Amino acid sequence: MRKKLLAVILAAAMGMSLAACGSGNDGNTEDNTSDPSQASDSQNSGSDDSSEKLSGSLTVYMPSPTDLNTAYIDGFEKKTGVKVELFEGTTGEIQARLEAEKDNPVADVVVLASWSDGLAMKDSGQIMSYPEAENADKLYDGWVDDDKMLFGTSASALGVIYNTTLIDSLDADWSELADAKYKDQIAIPDPEKSGSCKDFLAGYMCSTNNDWSAWEGMAENGLMVAGANKAALETVTTGEKAILVAGVDYNAYSNIDKGEPLAIYYPKSGTVINPRPAMIMKTSKNLENAKAFIDYLMSDEAQQMVADAYLLPGRSDITCDNRTNVSDIPTFQNLDWDTMMANSSDIAAKLNELCQ
Repeated sequence: MRKKLLAVILAAAMGMSLAACGSGNDGNTEDNTSDPSQASDSQNSGSDDSSEKLSGSLTVYMPSPTDLNTAYIDGFEKKTGVKVELFEGTTGEIQARLEAEKDNPVADVVVLASWSDGLAMKDSGQIMSYPEAENADKLYDGWVDDDKMLFGTSASALGVIYNTTLIDSLDADWSELADAKYKDQIAIPDPEKSGSCKDFLAGYMCSTNNDWSAWEGMAENGLMVAGANKAALETVTTGEKAILVAGVDYNAYSNIDKGEPLAIYYPKSGTVINPRPAMIMKTSKNLENAKAFIDYLMSDEAQQMVADAYLLPGRSDITCDNRTNVSDIPTFQNLDWDTMMANSSDIAAKLNELCQ
């Protein structure tokens, strides 16, 4: 009897043990088909977020306007957490700083006001390609070089700016401004300090087969070389001169909106729209941050900042309501930027010699 009772108890115990083991295996199977995959998704998600996060610093060299640069930096820092060190100067000042630092390079990203000077940096091997740049396909045709090294994220056009308290209206073409009736009334930015003016003169010569007659005539009539863009415009704003030729247009629009007695037009024979190239230095120590900054310059947010600063946005899908847009500006035809790059410095020097 005792043997039978012991056998029953043992059998019951074994059955309970097997049932418990079976229940445990079912639970493990559910865990392996759900929780581990969830954990994997969480880990992958965390990994992706980590790869997108930026930190550290970035050094950027950019030309004016200051308000736009400040907006760029504030927006980028808020978006990424990257601390930006900014050097702001004319194209000439930026080039001089790069030259001084060539043995110990500092800049990660450089923006210039001269497309031809950007091409020169490319030719000298200073910048690198960034084929994956976001929204680069939305830039105007020709505002990205074939090797994806220069990105024209903004632009200015060169026009004729005049003081409306001294001249009621003006629409003279470039050659007509050489007339003696404009004697001692005209200023021009120094093309050896203003990259945009230098590119304009190179474009003018390219389109006219090196016809210097208009500029020789203006020089004979007292054409004044008046420093970089801001200083040159000041001579017209104050009434020292009545007319500024080859003036960057965004300065004029900004001053007009501030109530200055100025007007601007683009001569009917055409002008140069000068993309302002943004470039990553080959010596960048903060490459991922530099790429992110180039991407940011072409973002919706930054392109609206460009429009608000009276510059031409680089993206063709964004237009301005505070200035003349690209489609309404007459331009010189068949410009060859490589030829302009090769000759621009000599042309700038010759203009200054004529005005001495």
